[in-house]
Amino acid sequence: MDVNELPLRRTRQLGRFRIHALEAGLQRLDGGAMFGVVPKPLWERRIPADEKNRIPLALRCLLVETPDALVLIDNGIGNKEGEKFRSIYGVENAGSPTRLEDALRDAGFAPDDVDVVIDSHLHFDHAGGNTFRDEAGEVRLAFPRARYYAQRGEWEYAHWDNERIRASYLPDNFDPVHRAGALTLIEGETEIVPGIRTLPTPGHTPHHQSVLIHSEDETALFLADVVPTAAHLPYPWIMGYDVEPLVTYETKRIILPRARDEGWLLVFEHDPVVPWGRLEPGEARPTLVPEA
Repeated sequence: MDVNELPLRRTRQLGRFRIHALEAGLQRLDGGAMFGVVPKPLWERRIPADEKNRIPLALRCLLVETPDALVLIDNGIGNKEGEKFRSIYGVENAGSPTRLEDALRDAGFAPDDVDVVIDSHLHFDHAGGNTFRDEAGEVRLAFPRARYYAQRGEWEYAHWDNERIRASYLPDNFDPVHRAGALTLIEGETEIVPGIRTLPTPGHTPHHQSVLIHSEDETALFLADVVPTAAHLPYPWIMGYDVEPLVTYETKRIILPRARDEGWLLVFEHDPVVPWGRLEPGEARPTLVPEA
């Protein structure tokens, strides 16, 4: 898959809100790591691997237009990392300064228009676009007018000196936001603006959060890494990257039946093809009906 095969954005209504799935590029990660204990003959039917056993993964962010604020949920990898990093992780996100900003402009907005940024967690492929490196080499806030939100526990966990997690947390992605006084640390389920609230979905990290969006009689859930692709909907299909996989399992057992029964639109951050869909009503196993 080539990044140019992805549209810059997809747009739809959600009640009174207008939501845009912004395609911030691609990365490629080891398929075995992405599917944990699931055997390759099973997962490769869903997302084929390349000669390095890597699978393509979208860097999909969600822009939500509400009457109160323009809200961006997650923001991709950014432009700060060097060629070695980009090669290891198969990153394709070139733009001005990245493909995320190009997609934002395609939706009719500029980075200065964003009022709120919500980080599902602080891994480099979700929060790398919080900041960018300018032509002089300085790291600056990518959304200078925005108030950024992250879980306090995630912030503390990101600063824990532990080799198991260190490579996923790159300080230039979040420390400058804190130093600028633009970061608000929240605890647990929190309404950020009317109709948009964070929902703790631990397992991938202990303080991972998804984002629930509700307007009129419609609800969407930005899943982030609790269910990174549509192929991860089965309860035991859990990433090897998850630090607490059994917690992920329990989280999925709680949120997916609720999403099915209440008809939520599920938004997938990393699925290379499917941006969103709903679960088939009445099916015990999570079965997706993709939507355009």
